Amino acid sequence: MTLLRASVTEHLREILAEVVQEHGGLLLSMDGVQPEKGNETLYVVREGFSGSILAAKNLKSGSAEELKRLLEPVEQLGFPVIGLLSDGQHSIRLAMSGMWPEVPYQYCQYHYLKDIAKPVMELDRKLKTGIKKNLRGIRQLEKQVQPDDSEDAAIAKDYLAAVRSVLLEDGNPPLDLPGIRVYEEAQAIRNSLQRSAKKGGSPTAKSY
Repeated sequence: MTLLRASVTEHLREILAEVVQEHGGLLLSMDGVQPEKGNETLYVVREGFSGSILAAKNLKSGSAEELKRLLEPVEQLGFPVIGLLSDGQHSIRLAMSGMWPEVPYQYCQYHYLKDIAKPVMELDRKLKTGIKKNLRGIRQLEKQVQPDDSEDAAIAKDYLAAVRSVLLEDGNPPLDLPGIRVYEEAQAIRNSLQRSAKKGGSPTAKSY
């Protein structure tokens, strides 16, 4: 794996030296990714200002001591560190703060927002489920409209395609809530249908 073969080259040292010159030190972050439950976790150490990968390794337990050993080569580079960043995993926090005890430590804002937004996200999930449940009856309408080549049928097919796209909609919580997105798009389709009906060019001109 490319990440696991990542090494500190002379070019990377030059990049880190430029970061230190511009910002006064490195901003280190660590995160663990487990492709499948029960498998080893890939831990990656990055420098935040440049996005450079400084270390990466598959670990079975991810204990604080194991993570410290992963961080040791980074410390040995000799560059000053001005900030530490991670999610809430306790062993990562212990390892990083143990290596640089005097350096300010920050919980990742994305993970922080995700945690505090959990009650809102649960309500949003219920909103999305309810709206999509009400829209799933379009399959029967699609079957009725499909053989029809009239202008009204063409309009109806466009609206049905728009509804179908709403069913596939998904957001990126907590900043982009999928339930709110589905609600807004469904509302836009409804408003368009109502305007079309008032003009007399509605797909409801025929009873599908």
